[in-house]
Amino acid sequence: MILPIVKYGNSVLHRVAEPVTAFDEALERLSRDMVETMYAAPGVGLAAPQVGVLTRLMVIDATGGEKAGSLMVLANPEIVESEGDQYEEEGCLSIPEFTARVHRPRKLVVSGQRIDGSQTVVGGEELLARILSHEIDHLNGVLFIDHLSLIKRDIIKRKIRKKVRAGEW
Repeated sequence: MILPIVKYGNSVLHRVAEPVTAFDEALERLSRDMVETMYAAPGVGLAAPQVGVLTRLMVIDATGGEKAGSLMVLANPEIVESEGDQYEEEGCLSIPEFTARVHRPRKLVVSGQRIDGSQTVVGGEELLARILSHEIDHLNGVLFIDHLSLIKRDIIKRKIRKKVRAGEW
């Protein structure tokens, strides 16, 4: 089932998500719905708070569904190692129509749990590292615009307020 994506302005996006403690059918159903929502958007990553659920769960597919076996579902992800720097254009399904260049690690190692609760470690470089970092930020109540300068962030916020007033947000 495709879930509604929460947009900037909703307080759930600024809250820290709770750890996953029950690896049950409800979590499996949420992850399936999140995958379907991510692909339909279309996007390459989605965190549970973006669908209004404050739990530490994220789904990622850097290929956008074009390469079999590239889908990742991670619960309770934590960055255990980061290296380098990249400064690339980034967007967000919760802030549609807006992008900006953001500093992210060039390489990341993330530990977490699979949907069955078993432990896993995932490594990623370039785009995958950026996606992992972006989605983990969501789980910590941080949005990509929070990494921007005050001036750039205010420009985006003003444009969003204008869209809200026009009924377009």
